[in-house]
Order: sequence, then C-alpha cells, then structure tokens
Amino acid sequence: NPVYLAQTGIAQGVPVPENSKDPQQWSAETQFAVLVEAGLMNRQELSEYCRKKGLCPQQLEQWKDEFIAAHSSFKPARKSTAPSRSDDKKRIKKLERALVRKDKALAEAEALLVLSKKAAAIWPAQEDG
Repeated sequence: NPVYLAQTGIAQGVPVPENSKDPQQWSAETQFAVLVEAGLMNRQELSEYCRKKGLCPQQLEQWKDEFIAAHSSFKPARKSTAPSRSDDKKRIKKLERALVRKDKALAEAEALLVLSKKAAAIWPAQEDG
C-alpha cells in the first residue's frame, strides 16, 4: 500500500520509523521490521544498531521468540494431525475387521439356535422318569 509506506517512512528507506523512548510500546509491525533489519547484521553491527534504536540484543531475541511462538502454533497442529489420521485409519480398519468377525460369529450362533429349535421340534426331548 503506497499510502501506508509513505506514512510509515518505509518508502523513504526508513523501515523502522519509531524511535520512542520505550521500545516495548512499539507496534508488532515495528518490532517485526526491526527483526528483519537486524536479521542479517553481524554482532558488531547489531550492537551499534541496538544503541541507535535504544534496544538491547536480548530484547530482539525476546521479540523473535514471541513472533515464532505466536506463528508456529499453527504448523505443529498440521503436522500432528497427519500421524493422528494415519493412526485413526489403522484403528478404523482394525475395528471393521473385529466387527466382521463378530457378525460372522453372531450369524453362526443364530444358525445353531435355529437348527436346535428345528431338531427339538422334530425329536422332542424325552424326559427320564
């Protein structure tokens, strides 16, 4: 957005416009811009940059960790569901096989019951007396 770029100073080559006294009050957008700027700096350049901005390198590490934590919560969920789906499919197949076995056993028991009733009708049980 060109208007946004002009307002923030990014269009003029000033990616981090905020130089307020308290960097903790900076917007997430500004914090991210600082992380991007500082990302390719060596230790000496980073120290100089932090002095100019009123930051300490530990603050940048904290921001980085916060951004990673905030945005990484989505990815593990996708990764963790893949094995879960595979496990679910295996469990479903196992349950379906058990169901087929039980259906066969039930059909066999039903057939035996019908045959025993027919046998009882043909040959009544003799009572010992």
